[in-house]
Amino acid sequence: MEKFSPLPRSFYQPSAKTVAPQLLGHWLIRHTPDGPCGGPIVEVEAYLQDDPACHGVPGPTVRNRVMFGSPGHGYVYLIYGLHHCVNTVCHSEGVAEAVLIRALEPALGEDRMRAQRPAGQGVKVSNGPAKLCEAMAITRRLDGVDLCNPQSELVLAENPGVKKFRRARGPIVTTPRIGITKAAAWPLRFYLEGSDFVSRR
Repeated sequence: MEKFSPLPRSFYQPSAKTVAPQLLGHWLIRHTPDGPCGGPIVEVEAYLQDDPACHGVPGPTVRNRVMFGSPGHGYVYLIYGLHHCVNTVCHSEGVAEAVLIRALEPALGEDRMRAQRPAGQGVKVSNGPAKLCEAMAITRRLDGVDLCNPQSELVLAENPGVKKFRRARGPIVTTPRIGITKAAAWPLRFYLEGSDFVSRR
């Protein structure tokens, strides 16, 4: 994508709690042989180092090792043995924090996204973490991908019009996280109220 450039690694060096709302409006882009697909992020959740719901709490494992690496990499995991979820690693090396990308608005390659996820009619193509991964063909193969490298198959790109997008889709709403049981009440979910692609109100 010529007019978008990846967010710098320094963007991810604060805590995931700080990074999460700042990701809203920036672009998750999947480069494919047929061209790019993706769009602006409209819903995220933060997971912190002292957080019972964070995958990093037990310490490094084969599954979560990317979380303990340098910030600005993608952590992709499988849930229920069926569905993938993509996260951005935050904070510093050795500290396991990440932001889960929960929803985005398709703006590039939407036809490819809908073909990849034929069950996703309307907003259901990308209004949830597993849905957007299916639509963008994000799998464990991309675990550890450098989101800051413009040549990567998956990048988090700066939206030059992010402030305008947030105003148009705002306000930013903060709520407890959803779909988890541990530390579920922690207010670490952030979304743009005006977007139709938010997974749950």
